[in-house]
Amino acid sequence: MNLLSIQSHVAYGHVGNAAAVFSLQRLGIEVWPIHTVQFSNHTGYGQWRGRVFDADMIREIVQGIDERGVLGSCDGVLSGYMGSADIGEAIIDAVVRVKEANPTAQYCCDPVIGDVGRGVFVRPGVPEFMSERAVPSADVVTPNQFELGHLTGCPTSTLSEVLAAVERVHAGGPRVVFVTSLHTRETPKDALDILVSDQTGRCRVRTPNLPLHVNGSGDAIAALFFGHLLRVGAAGEAASLAVSAIFGVLSRTLEAGSGEILLVDAQDELTNPSRIFEAEQL
Repeated sequence: MNLLSIQSHVAYGHVGNAAAVFSLQRLGIEVWPIHTVQFSNHTGYGQWRGRVFDADMIREIVQGIDERGVLGSCDGVLSGYMGSADIGEAIIDAVVRVKEANPTAQYCCDPVIGDVGRGVFVRPGVPEFMSERAVPSADVVTPNQFELGHLTGCPTSTLSEVLAAVERVHAGGPRVVFVTSLHTRETPKDALDILVSDQTGRCRVRTPNLPLHVNGSGDAIAALFFGHLLRVGAAGEAASLAVSAIFGVLSRTLEAGSGEILLVDAQDELTNPSRIFEAEQL
């Protein structure tokens, strides 16, 4: 299996492609990464070095891959943080190009906009691009709870509200919706939910809520879910596998007291999770 992953990249730590590529490779998936930025570290540190690449560079790299005659063997495109709407347009162009070469290829959009407690943290114009262009173009979307509400304009405080918001996303085009970091009134205080919905129904995966926050976990779980989904076809099973893997990695990260997600140290959890959390039908 071959995937094109177009995301940000850091030298130190694991966010964007630095989280997604390794996670997918550990599943045995060949990844063709295109970096939208190259930074020394995550911007959450307050200081970083590096630069943002422009949309033309993304198009140039995609063209170069196309010239190798391999886009027909690309099974999917994964996108995450978009530095600007222009970069987003280049990503959509890449999706179109891949699907022209392989009509069965799928596009997974992680619509990075913001998070609970932080609000919107992307540049002006990006949230609108996500809702108007990226999400409708996607086969699979992986918003967190805040992004689900922002994309749909719907409240997400209760499970029924979340399900209504998910239906609104489906109505816009995506056939699979994978909602991460979900905590509704029905979720126990010491737990965290993941919800996945497709044409076969809706499932929930519930885990203990670990007392830590590290950057990159969302990028990794989106990549893992997409990779498993393309392999097994069943959204509930893919959710169970992805959630179990990330829970194992985060548990190891918490035990070590690390401020960075320990994807490499805990890489066995990606393929053989210590604890399996099953998906339950809703």
